[in-house]
Amino acid sequence: MAPPHEKLASSLQILQGIQNPGTKVIEVAAHPQLTRVHRERLQKNGFLTPIIQGWYLIGRPDEKPGDTTGWYVSMESFVAAYAKSRFGDRWQVTPELSLLRHSGYTGLLKQIQVHSPLASNQVLQLPHRCSVLLYKSEPENLVPDAVTSDSGLRLLPMERALVHASPTFFERNPLAAQICLRRADITELNRLLLEGGKSVVAGRIAGALRAAGRENDAQQLLQTMRAADYRVIETNPFRAELNPLPGARTESPYVQRIRAMWASMRPAVIEAFRGLPKVEVTDVAAFIRDIESRYAADAYHSLSIEGYQVTTELVERVRSGKWNPDGDADDEDVRNAMAAKGYFELHRRVVGLVESSLSRQQQPGPLFRRDFSHWYVTMFSPSVQAGILKAADLAGYRNALVFIRSAEHVPPAPEWVRECMPAFLEMLSEEPEAAVRAVLGHFLFVYIHPYMDGNGRIGRFIMNYMLCTGGYRWTIVEVERRDEYMGALGRASSHQNIEPFTKLIASLIRQQAKPPPRRRAKQPPKRAAKRPLKRMSKQRVQVA
Repeated sequence: MAPPHEKLASSLQILQGIQNPGTKVIEVAAHPQLTRVHRERLQKNGFLTPIIQGWYLIGRPDEKPGDTTGWYVSMESFVAAYAKSRFGDRWQVTPELSLLRHSGYTGLLKQIQVHSPLASNQVLQLPHRCSVLLYKSEPENLVPDAVTSDSGLRLLPMERALVHASPTFFERNPLAAQICLRRADITELNRLLLEGGKSVVAGRIAGALRAAGRENDAQQLLQTMRAADYRVIETNPFRAELNPLPGARTESPYVQRIRAMWASMRPAVIEAFRGLPKVEVTDVAAFIRDIESRYAADAYHSLSIEGYQVTTELVERVRSGKWNPDGDADDEDVRNAMAAKGYFELHRRVVGLVESSLSRQQQPGPLFRRDFSHWYVTMFSPSVQAGILKAADLAGYRNALVFIRSAEHVPPAPEWVRECMPAFLEMLSEEPEAAVRAVLGHFLFVYIHPYMDGNGRIGRFIMNYMLCTGGYRWTIVEVERRDEYMGALGRASSHQNIEPFTKLIASLIRQQAKPPPRRRAKQPPKRAAKRPLKRMSKQRVQVA
């Protein structure tokens, strides 16, 4: 009889053979080789998690009960796979969800509506209080030119979604609507409105285009509709006046979104930092010594979470009996040591950059922009030298999706990272306010999440570099406030509310404004005659 680890290895081998690199969702009916015995074995060891009857999510053995990460990043893939299994190509999502995705919004929607003439108005309850509404629509409402998203959802094309979106969408999602209006093709909008005879909608779209800064196109749309003998009354569907979006219309929606977020968030940051204690740096050497005195307390950081796929190496480790779900202590020690060494090396580099900016009175933004390409390499070179990472991992920005534990925001796909980062570095370099550079530099860096690992640590280094070069002291995000910190970043990412994060950083600056007390020099102990020395126990320090 085969031992348990060989049985698990055989089940993993089957799972590896059927998994799709683009999704972690599996339909049992499509894979008869994944028998009940294999499913139960994989589920028991944490490699499969049930979604609904007949559907499973490929999981990670180290995930804790209640962890939402794997599900949140796979929910749309599941909805797309389930809808395709039931309805073929005769389904689509709502105009509103289509516009959100066309605008570069990557936040999680806990309920997704799927419209299909084959549906039956059924609500399907999903894990973590999510759901999908399978709405029975009329056959003529099914669009012939659906666009497939990265996750597999069938979206309405942008212009068609603008025409069919409800008026409340413009009130509730002004940024998404503005980005889409800015990029929409006026000829296609005219065609859709004329074909449907949609005079009321035409008035709303004309008003929205004018509010978004496209006055000539709004006027052209009105003239076209009226020339076709439609009576059109222009209405503005937005609740408040829109601020013009920075950047070019031709930029990707992800770049337009981060530019708009920067512009809209900076007033709240400036206001929250009003009156915060600053340091007049007359003695650069003393200021640098203060930074270095905070190093030990600053060395604890959270690590980013990567996605998981079953690999051949994992199958062979399990087969040989070497797989340890609790982790290998020696491997963990090496990883921690290399993380600590990499952090020290980058800390030293950033402190040197602060010193250079202050002593030579160089502008911190352009100096950072020139040096930043070395930061990731500096932090992860020790891990490459130890064999934990491959040399190719130092090449640059990530080439795969990356996910943040329990977050309702999924960072942009790799191809968009390469467009977002130059815009991010440009905004950071040109921003005149140190507080804005620090807070939005940190937030938008982790929002883009350009690397597979280390984004949080590098984000905090960006924040402290900008704080110190702007007259604030090096500030530590304390582990006791980690939940508050992650929650504030989540609200900024998913709801564009920067105030909780700004107030948290401001409170930490106030709390840590004073230099740490100087430690008294340790006096050598007096020798005790004929008394045995106590052996000191070694204490293992773990860096996460």
